[in-house]
Amino acid sequence: MHFHSLKEKVKTRREVLNVTQEQLAEITGVGLKTLKQFESRKENPTLQTLQKSANALGMDIRLEVK
Repeated sequence: MHFHSLKEKVKTRREVLNVTQEQLAEITGVGLKTLKQFESRKENPTLQTLQKSANALGMDIRLEVK
């Protein structure tokens, strides 16, 4: 899966579940500013941040290594 599409899927899943950025930050321990920046595409999240977010939203993510 492409990294940018993965970020979009995490954001979409958060919205579908009606989880706010604030709630996701609290659940994951990731800073609210960090979540906002990665959702607005101003900054790329670390893989750890992306994994924490996906796990909290019940997603199983896998990155393809080429």
